Amino acid sequence: MSSRMPTVYIPHGGGPCFFMDWNPPHMWDEMGAYLKRLPGDTGAPKALLIISAHWEQADFTVQTKPTPGLLYDYYGFPEHTYRLNWPAPGSPDLAARVMELAGRAGITVKADDSRDFDHGVFIPMLMAFPEAGIPTIQLSMKAPLDPAEHMALGRALAPLRDEGVLIIGSGMSFHSIPRLMGRDPANNSGPASHAFDRWLRDTVLSDPKGLMNWASAPNAHDCHPREDHLVPLMVVAGAANGDGATVTYHEDSLGPTGIALSAFQFGSMAAN
Repeated sequence: MSSRMPTVYIPHGGGPCFFMDWNPPHMWDEMGAYLKRLPGDTGAPKALLIISAHWEQADFTVQTKPTPGLLYDYYGFPEHTYRLNWPAPGSPDLAARVMELAGRAGITVKADDSRDFDHGVFIPMLMAFPEAGIPTIQLSMKAPLDPAEHMALGRALAPLRDEGVLIIGSGMSFHSIPRLMGRDPANNSGPASHAFDRWLRDTVLSDPKGLMNWASAPNAHDCHPREDHLVPLMVVAGAANGDGATVTYHEDSLGPTGIALSAFQFGSMAAN
């Protein structure tokens, strides 16, 4: 089997969802189980490069802090969720490599030596890599979230896969928590999400370049009032560099409104 790492697009749920009780109960169990099996799907990486839906800058920006802390960038949750810890080391060397590869493609990536991990990083990684021993850096999205720019950045970073780096896009293939939880009575997003999810799966599996036209997909803006949670998929699709995709997680009825969600892996599945 090739030693090349795959790239993955994962859901990170809602806030610290895996570490608290919800109504309905067990709502996030299937997603949490998927994240826990992620290392078995991908194999063992030497480092993690994560594009989170919760970091957006005027320019692409990479985290260079050697020992990042955590940003508890969620609000109104139980007190214990603000004491979660995921003390993974950073990697200034990997950050420098990101800037080098992007620069070769004519893409500017700036450095940020003060950025900590946001919850789009540490919440899913607490499930997937709870030991927090793998060097990890975070890479921002770039406003105004142009799909072509993010795919181009992914293509520029594809060589990292041959260096043992697992490139992760952390978002949600449906993203409106009020609609997910049924708090938007004017918008029943359950059926809408199914049509969009079918389009998304078909596009990723057949021709990921079609993701650049996501806004014309069925019910696109019902499922993504803003595309910040979808754009990390563009980066990992670009970094796939033509490798085929697999649907690694799918739910047809998440939460009280019955939302459809999916996750994807590009490249080989690990041998188990």
